[in-house]
Amino acid sequence: MATNLALDDELITEAQRLGGHKTKKEAVTAAIEEYIRQQRVNALIASFGTVDFDPEYDYKEQRRRDTEKRVPRWES
Repeated sequence: MATNLALDDELITEAQRLGGHKTKKEAVTAAIEEYIRQQRVNALIASFGTVDFDPEYDYKEQRRRDTEKRVPRWES
């Protein structure tokens, strides 16, 4: 998608240099990808403490039950 942006040339040059990007497009794309990744991390961090924890939950027992339910391919 073609987009025209008025960007600070010094910032773009610095981003290209620090990131080793050959083009402005590479630098901007990397910056946007990093921004998205950081926003996802922030959302995950914000969710800490909002999920109920059950100290009695036995994930190994659940896995065992799930495994017993599966039928091997050669038996189907």
